Amino acid sequence: QVQLVESGGGLVQAGGSLRLSCAASGGTFSTYVMGWFRQAPGKERDIVAAINRGGGSQYYTDSVKGRFTISRDNAKNTVYLQMNSLKPEDMAVYYCAADRGGWSMSVSRRAYDYWGQGTQVTVSS
Repeated sequence: QVQLVESGGGLVQAGGSLRLSCAASGGTFSTYVMGWFRQAPGKERDIVAAINRGGGSQYYTDSVKGRFTISRDNAKNTVYLQMNSLKPEDMAVYYCAADRGGWSMSVSRRAYDYWGQGTQVTVSS
């Protein structure tokens, strides 16, 4: 069974930065497409970013383009989300997810098989 553990969330002022990490265990990390999703209170869990198996291709939702960067280190079984220029609207619980069967980066949460427990990101204005 694959386990995903996020870390790095917290409280930051608007304009600040945070780096989220997601450590995977129990599976073959390098074969998974990885994604970061977020869910604000009362809203759907939506894709933020995704990265392909080798790390050479990334997807970003429009609202975070130019501010967030997803990356992965397959030797460390870890995926990262660097978040810069944070805005109050970025405040949410952030989840990492793994798609074990993916060859392409899906934006649908239904494509992902494994999920972390989430980490809270709070942005003060």
